[in-house]
Amino acid sequence: MKTLDFIRLDAESSKKTVEALQQLLADYQVFYTNLRGLHWHVKGKNFFVLHEQFENLYNNAAEKVDEIAERILMLDGVPAHNFSEYLKVSQVKESGYVTDGDTGLKHVLETYGHFIASERAILELASEAGDESTVAMMSDYIKEQEKMVWMLVAYNSK
Repeated sequence: MKTLDFIRLDAESSKKTVEALQQLLADYQVFYTNLRGLHWHVKGKNFFVLHEQFENLYNNAAEKVDEIAERILMLDGVPAHNFSEYLKVSQVKESGYVTDGDTGLKHVLETYGHFIASERAILELASEAGDESTVAMMSDYIKEQEKMVWMLVAYNSK
């Protein structure tokens, strides 16, 4: 018995979506870890604001990691769960030790740009497969991230 049999999605079409979601999952896992580091290590005059914001962002990323993994399972895939696997395929690179808030924000904004592009591509794949749930999920992510990008750019403007 397979979930796809009951939600009436084609297994072959769903494979492409699952592969793209696996990539997104790896990217989010690395981003989550980067955000934890930014939260722990940020210093300077914007410490209080950025420390709290980085925590909000990593909590949000953790929620998305779970949602993406569960969607992979619903599409009869098996989400990767080893960090060594994530690091092999992630297009988001480890940020290293960052204490400067501006550098941290730049990293976050660049990563969101990457996510938005990836999520648009997944939205297209899922749409072609008739997978409205993944389409809706990606649409929600894009909407939320575009707003966050706008707010972070406004915050960081001089």
